[in-house]
Amino acid sequence: MDALATVTYAGTKKNLVESEMVADTPSINGQKVKVVLLFPRDTDPFLKSTVKAAEAAIKYHCGQDVEVTIETEFKSKPRPEVEKFLPDVKNIIAVSSGKGGVGKSTVAANLAIALARLGYKVGLLDTDIFGPSVPKMFHVEDARPYAINVDGRDLIEPVEQYGVKLLSIGFFVSPTTATLWRGGMATSALKQLIADADWGELDYFILDTPPGTSDIHLTLLQTLSITGAVIVSTPQQVALADARKGIDMYRNEKVNVPILGLIENMAWFTPAELPENKYYIFGKEGCKQLAQEMNVPLLAQIPLVQSICESGDDGEPAATKIDTMTGQAFINLAQAVVTVVNRRNKEQPKTKRVGI
Repeated sequence: MDALATVTYAGTKKNLVESEMVADTPSINGQKVKVVLLFPRDTDPFLKSTVKAAEAAIKYHCGQDVEVTIETEFKSKPRPEVEKFLPDVKNIIAVSSGKGGVGKSTVAANLAIALARLGYKVGLLDTDIFGPSVPKMFHVEDARPYAINVDGRDLIEPVEQYGVKLLSIGFFVSPTTATLWRGGMATSALKQLIADADWGELDYFILDTPPGTSDIHLTLLQTLSITGAVIVSTPQQVALADARKGIDMYRNEKVNVPILGLIENMAWFTPAELPENKYYIFGKEGCKQLAQEMNVPLLAQIPLVQSICESGDDGEPAATKIDTMTGQAFINLAQAVVTVVNRRNKEQPKTKRVGI
């Protein structure tokens, strides 16, 4: 016990004895010693280093010829198998784009709110680890989710706003500091937001994915059975070229996630003082043509309206105001998504996770 008291556990900045991590009196049988260490959870990032340090401390203080066995137990039940993630979620919708700057997060936020306005139970996960935007768009930048105990497991309680359950890495990092993580750290954090959160029963779980095709997308495809993907693009040809790559990623024979449809964002510009006028700044009906080419539905054409940008910046997305033209546009989008999801579930089998 004196040897274990020299080992500091990084999670509490105290030694193992003070942290009450020695589960029982160490068992000594001749030159054999067995110690049971109690950790908060099986995904503890300090587990391996702490076990090695404890073993080294016992050998240093009690003799190098001592045979040390260290077993681990956990206060929180271990994470379930990957196929048992989100057991009470009916539909998982990935909102994707081939490139950044096309308004994907704006569409994802407004779609989630619009579905909630229609009476559905909705969750929104911001999977963009390096550029999270959900906290600002929902005006909850100061929220700090806490852990609750559910059936013996410590789970993150999502933040709720406008009837939508929310989680984002933005709740756990400084908004002014860059997230300088390698891919493995980012995907590990993403899995925690999925598997170690109390999402509960949801009709629709919206994934606001980062632009492009990356580690994050592959992790989502290997972790979740995604019901379908919605592709967001502007009408311009540069954006459409990248949208094709996004469609191809989901349609890849090893992935096979159905494309529910395309959303043409910034379809035209309508000035507030001339609400009947349409100016096709980024081209005309590019997404409509791509939808026909790819044989997928065009779910909506969202105009470029100043109020959509302003409402997102103010933390009150357009869909919160259903009596406005833009609010109604997102309600119509939500109804279209419900229709295509119901048709997809009726006509196609459940999506299989991508094998590693």
